[in-house]
Amino acid sequence: MLFEQVVGQHNIKQSLVRMVKENRVSHSLLFSGAEGNGKLAIALAFAQYINCLNPKENDSCGTCSSCIKYTKYVHPDLHFVFPVIKSNSDKNPVSSGYLTQWRELLNETPYFALGTWLNKIRKEGENKQGAIFASESTEIIKKLSLKTFEGKYKVMIIWMPEKMNEATSNKLLKILEEPLGNTVFIMVSNQPDQMISTILSRTQQLKIPRLSDEEVEGFLTSNKGLPSAEAKGITKVANGSIIDAMEQIKMSEDNQLFLDLFIRVMRLSYARKVGELMKWVEEVSRLPRELQRNFLNYAIALIRENYIMNFKRQEIVYLTPEQMAFSQKFSPFINDVNAMIIAEDFSLADSHIGQNGNSKIVLFDLGLKLIISIKAGVEV
Repeated sequence: MLFEQVVGQHNIKQSLVRMVKENRVSHSLLFSGAEGNGKLAIALAFAQYINCLNPKENDSCGTCSSCIKYTKYVHPDLHFVFPVIKSNSDKNPVSSGYLTQWRELLNETPYFALGTWLNKIRKEGENKQGAIFASESTEIIKKLSLKTFEGKYKVMIIWMPEKMNEATSNKLLKILEEPLGNTVFIMVSNQPDQMISTILSRTQQLKIPRLSDEEVEGFLTSNKGLPSAEAKGITKVANGSIIDAMEQIKMSEDNQLFLDLFIRVMRLSYARKVGELMKWVEEVSRLPRELQRNFLNYAIALIRENYIMNFKRQEIVYLTPEQMAFSQKFSPFINDVNAMIIAEDFSLADSHIGQNGNSKIVLFDLGLKLIISIKAGVEV
């Protein structure tokens, strides 16, 4: 990946280029910051740059044999470690067993969340969480004990190092204390505070800032071809995250459905139309359970934004134009009396459905609670 393909982050990219030019490449780097700011993309571009055979002034050449292999993520001196899932058929999983899926996802986009990756490798019916297990540490030592094949550096990118268990962390610590020659670790973390302190102290940390709204909007208009008005609306909701911005694009149809369901249940609750509310419950209960939960979490976010609208601070309200059109009239009914109660009721419904509760019973109970809560807000 080229630096020029990384969205924004001009200062970070320039800092890394200077590091190489001044021969200050640390053997252990930690890129940290909020999800969706491009940390992994920067790590990939930096790894390609330090092994480029004909580097340009501020970027890799993109055409040498090394760059071509890096573009496909198949360079023999490029290694990856990432969370995987332990299953009954594979009790000692390691990253190398999932490289095909990993490369497929990287070739689609280097901007993705942990959940997206785990869903790609998770077998049907599995719900286990991902981790970097102790079996990975042996693989790390094995890979790094080899001499470089083609590049100047052996590069190991560890994505989500906070998912390492204690045994893996301790073995990695030994390698960091006694680094092998021409080896560069690049750790990419959303939550470095969850890593053991001894590893943190042995890394050169580079905090990657959130992307500016201008950078996200530029990505949406230039890379995704969105109209300016639509890009502005998504940018405001994305809050500096390319991942959130792309999720908004993917979920546009779902979000339209969710907004329609939200508006209807709030209007029916306000009007106390229990019969119509029961029809709404029937409709929502027929949706896939995951979609039901997505709707409930969507509703929680909308309740939050409607409550904030009452403070008359538009710069901290994150709503699309369609959401805003409804919320301008609805927000006065969400206030100190009921905002927290309504949000908690939606959250409890999500929890119950997540525990395989009967959707019709859970959603009808939610509707009855909304009738009471909306009335309380109106009477303020």
